[in-house]
Amino acid sequence: MAEPATNPETKAEVKVETEAEVEGVMTKPETEAETETTKPENEAETKAASMIGELEIDIEIKSTAEKFHHMFVKRPHHVPKATGFIGGVELHEGEWGKVGSIVSWNYIHDGVPKVAKERIEALDPEKNLIKFRVLEGDVMKENKTFLLTLQVTPKQAGPGSVVKWHMEYERIDEKVPHPETLLPFFEAMSKEIDEHLLSTE
Repeated sequence: MAEPATNPETKAEVKVETEAEVEGVMTKPETEAETETTKPENEAETKAASMIGELEIDIEIKSTAEKFHHMFVKRPHHVPKATGFIGGVELHEGEWGKVGSIVSWNYIHDGVPKVAKERIEALDPEKNLIKFRVLEGDVMKENKTFLLTLQVTPKQAGPGSVVKWHMEYERIDEKVPHPETLLPFFEAMSKEIDEHLLSTE
């Protein structure tokens, strides 16, 4: 089986260590000690990396990017009127549409009522972007961190926009599934909000 082209460098390093051992520069006990020390660290790093994930979905809508973005930034308390997936929205700290503000969302996911308390991490009106960090709630039962980004971009050709929901998360355990079931939730919710916005024009 052919070896990767980068292997000569690895071989060179191994060869130097082997010759050093013969000359007494590196003793066998020291080598074993280093292996024992570094192996758990490497395993921990690999495991931690496998817990981190990203998921996203793009949804085409007929509404303008500004209107859809405005709904989540300036009028999130009106979102329950636009979709049956959101039961209620409550402002805990700060002001609507301000970075640092904390908002609670009551939502229906897979037919089950759930809650998420989120802090607005970033806003970019020019890019129609808002970023939330989940602080408490159902998703935090299975994740150490959870960052949700909503960005709405006008279509390059013709009317309408593209809604992008992007999730960055770190699961608490390998047994915890990736939150893929949230993708159809975001899609269905976005389409209902789109229909509501079009009906109020």
